[in-house]
This record gives sequence, structure tokens and C-alpha cells, in this order.
Amino acid sequence: MKKATVVICPQCKKEVTWNNDSPYRPFCSERCKLIDLGQWASESYRIPQFESNSEEDPSHQA
Repeated sequence: MKKATVVICPQCKKEVTWNNDSPYRPFCSERCKLIDLGQWASESYRIPQFESNSEEDPSHQA
């Protein structure tokens, strides 16, 4: 028999069993899923953007 996979909810850190009985996985609930969606929509999550100095970066040669 397979052991159930358990993950941690990214919002509240509760354990969530990863199976068809957990429709909001990897979140524990619809609430945690919507909180995460709201953070993306409000741009709370951002990928760092690094500016390169064209004088120091050889890939920007003219």
C-alpha cells in the first residue's frame, strides 16, 4: 500500500494530504488559496530584477 504524500500549505503551514480529497492542494483550504491569489494580484510577490551596467557588461557592446 502506498504511503500518502503530505505537503505543507504555503500560507498557514498546515499539513495537507496530496490526493483527490484535497481540492485546494497544495493549500489546505479555499481561504489560503485566495490569500495567495490576492498576493499575486496585488504584486506582493515579485521576481527580483537586476539592472546591468552597460559599461561593465560585455554583452552590451555596440
